[in-house]
Formats: sequence, structure tokens, C-alpha cells
Amino acid sequence: MPAAILINQQFRLAARPIGLPKPSDWQQVSAPLRDIADGEIVVKTLYLSLDPAMRGWMNEGKSYIRPVAIGEVMRAGGVGVVVASKSPRFALGDTVSGGIGVQSYWLGAADDASGNFFKIDPGIAPLTTWLNTLGMPGMTGYFGLLEVGQPKAGETVVVSGAAGAVGQSVGQVAKLMGCKVIGIAGGQDKCDFVVKELGFDACIDYKNGDLREGLKQHCPEGVDVYFDNVGGDMLDTVLTRIRMKARIVICGAISQYNNTGAIKGPANYLSLLVHRARMEGIVVFDYADRFHLGVAALAKWLKEGRFKSREDVVDGLEHFPDALLMLFEGKNFGKLVLKVADA
Repeated sequence: MPAAILINQQFRLAARPIGLPKPSDWQQVSAPLRDIADGEIVVKTLYLSLDPAMRGWMNEGKSYIRPVAIGEVMRAGGVGVVVASKSPRFALGDTVSGGIGVQSYWLGAADDASGNFFKIDPGIAPLTTWLNTLGMPGMTGYFGLLEVGQPKAGETVVVSGAAGAVGQSVGQVAKLMGCKVIGIAGGQDKCDFVVKELGFDACIDYKNGDLREGLKQHCPEGVDVYFDNVGGDMLDTVLTRIRMKARIVICGAISQYNNTGAIKGPANYLSLLVHRARMEGIVVFDYADRFHLGVAALAKWLKEGRFKSREDVVDGLEHFPDALLMLFEGKNFGKLVLKVADA
């Protein structure tokens, strides 16, 4: 089928959101694809990864990655299949992962850094798992915990957002390292999943219980490693329970992303001084040249049945704006994925 008759549906950023993104912050565009040139490929989007970090990419200002420009297709990772190719790097039918964006097709040079596609093997794991455990969330949890958190067997590791994409990987890796792992999640169903399915030692339901008391109960000797995906008051509370030489891994702050005022910083930061502790950020792109090592380790554990990957799939590109909001309303259960098309 000639690429020129393929119709591309896109969501472009129309305005910088104030607070939660609203419908007027998006522009939905439909247009036929142009013919491809030498060295280019067309990737048909199958699944997109929806991540809390996307909210930060919509803001103007200095960050670890440039903001999405007004009028630009919203940035998103995804998996797809090559449906047209004039590049020796990719053949028709190759399954790939990369920066597809919120659209039904990606067209561009095969070596374009914005797409940064690489081949994946659907035989190793389902495609949605390549956006979770074997994708950016899994790599974030794997390298963030091992490189920044540096857990040791017997230590206590606490993970916020434990039932989410990054949290589920962090906790399972920590257990495989011989640590005691305590999750923090919202709701009994998520806590049951974290303990009964993922194998955490305990999970504190912050929505229906007292976080401070839960930490006292499950971490009586304190916290050695805290992997933070939430920020705000939760980070502040955990800082009151850290041990000497603790490591706090700052991965995200989903509680703060939609603030209309100033970001709430840690009031209890002097606990870092008292306990000679360290707080350090993790940006997964820093480890891109070693992703293959993380994928190999996690794929091995998946194959052995020692690791689980849960995805929450929403069907239909048209549902993107509402699906994205699920992240900030705590409605997703596991890694949030948007299905765009069948293979």
C-alpha cells in the first residue's frame, strides 16, 4: 500500500496546560502521509506508552529534555511495525520501539534521533511488556535502583507508586537483590497486587491509612533506600524515617506535576544531614547505552517466572486526552498503555 494514501491521525500540543491538561490544550489533526524518500521509513503505531513525565514535557522551561513545542506532535514512546521502508536498517514487517509520538504513523529518516527506533522481538514478551518492564519504566527502575539506590541484601527499600510502571519493577528488582521491600500505593486492590502478585513484603495504603504509622510498623529500624515517584508530602514523611547513609532516589513527583503554584519541596531535608544521607535524581536516558543489559536481565527473570509485568490498556487513539488524565487521578492499575491499532 503506498504510503501516500495512509491517513495519519495526530494529537498536537495546542497550548501549555495550567494544572491538569484540558481538551483545548490539544489539537487533533488528520492528514495523508507524503511519499517517503531514500533512507526513510514509515512506522504504524500499535501501542503508545503514557507516562507521568509527559506532563512535564508540556511545560516551557529548562529540563532534562526540551519541551514539546506548540503545534508539535505530542512526544510519546511506543511500539509499532514498519509498513514502508527505503532504509537498509529496517525491513517491512520489523517490529520496532522508539519515539513514535501520539499519532497513528511515524514517517522520517531511519537514523533520525527523534524517533530513535530499534528492533524488538515480540517472541520474548508481549508488545505491551516492551513498553513496561522491557521499556523505559523497567529501565528506569532497574538502573535507578541499582546505580543510584545501590541496595544491599538485608536492607529496607521503600517504593512509592508501587503498583505503577516504575514502582513494580523497582520492588521486584529489590526483592531479587535480597532486600526487604515496602510499597506505598493508593487503594486495597493495588496493595494486594503489590504484595500477593509482585512479592513485596508489605504495602501501605496511603489513601485509607496513616503513612507515618505504616512506616513505623513496617520499617521499625528505618529506611535504607527510598525510591520516590510521588514527591510532596509523601517524600517529606519518608524523610523522617531514613537511616544512616540512606539513599533517596528521585525519579518523579506525580503529586506536583499539575500544581498551579510553586512546587512543594522537602521541608524535612535536614534529615539528610543528620543521617549523612544522599538524595539523587535518575533520568533514564543517561543509561541508554546500557539498555541492552537491563533488557537482558529483566527478560531472563520474566522467562524464569521470577518477575511480573502488569499493563493497563486503553483502546483507541481518540481516547488519548482522557487516558492521560488517568495517571494523575490514580485510575490506572499498572503501566498505562494506549492501544492504537492491531498488528
